[in-house]
Amino acid sequence: MILYLHGFRSSPSSYKATVVAARMAALGRAGELACPQLPASPRAAIALARALVDGVPTAELAIVGSSLGGYYATYLAEQLGCRAVLLNPAVHPLDSLARHVGVTTAWHSEAPFEFKVEYIDELRALAVPAITDPSRYFLLAASGDDVLDYRTMLAHYQGARQHVIDGSDHAISEFADYVDAVLDFCLLRAST
Repeated sequence: MILYLHGFRSSPSSYKATVVAARMAALGRAGELACPQLPASPRAAIALARALVDGVPTAELAIVGSSLGGYYATYLAEQLGCRAVLLNPAVHPLDSLARHVGVTTAWHSEAPFEFKVEYIDELRALAVPAITDPSRYFLLAASGDDVLDYRTMLAHYQGARQHVIDGSDHAISEFADYVDAVLDFCLLRAST
């Protein structure tokens, strides 16, 4: 099973999420993908993710996380001992997200999106100072990310499989070129 976790104010309709879903469908494995709409609360997002993977054997589980979803994926991978693919992941989101406290809208709809001040403490509780088993991680980072610094990502996931895209952007606009590598990493344990 693959659990895809989107980024801040994003949704299952994001570009990368839809590319993963389409590729899984093309492989005849659409039923092995979960891509929930994450709530604004980090605590609630983690609870939802855990509920979706409850009972899935660690060897059959991989989590793909984009941006803030990468922060969540790292926390869950450490807690559950599963594989994780990080797509331009947030490593230290506390400071950058503090300025987003308030009500706005989601990226893919006009639905209200409220990020409360207490969510900063919820994020702090999910911090992973260092990953414990780099072999379980695959980092895909863009040097042209205009939101997050790819060098911070490289340092945090040191020892993990890493691929740096020269240029690109936070959304990884050419993600379709990398989806097969992402899914190969995710499905490795389930297929052995």
